[in-house]
Amino acid sequence: GHGTRCHRWRGKSGEIDLIAEDGDGLIFVEVKASRDFARAAESLSRRQMQRIYSSASEYLGQMPKGQMTPVRFDVALVDGSGAIRIIENAVGH
Repeated sequence: GHGTRCHRWRGKSGEIDLIAEDGDGLIFVEVKASRDFARAAESLSRRQMQRIYSSASEYLGQMPKGQMTPVRFDVALVDGSGAIRIIENAVGH
């Protein structure tokens, strides 16, 4: 099942908003607030993706399986009314 591992993990490369456990794997979630979903989705820049990867990779260094840990990168979009939409695998490798 899903167990949240930690909120706001901070590594050398930056921070990750949310890290959730998914069976043996991990889900790294970037939370983006925006007035509307479309704009929020577009606002994830290449630089942010690099930061997410570097931070995730650093985090995996502490895991038993290390870089072999199954991971997924999701984006949680929050619009002005507080509605949340999760985009699974939003950040491609």
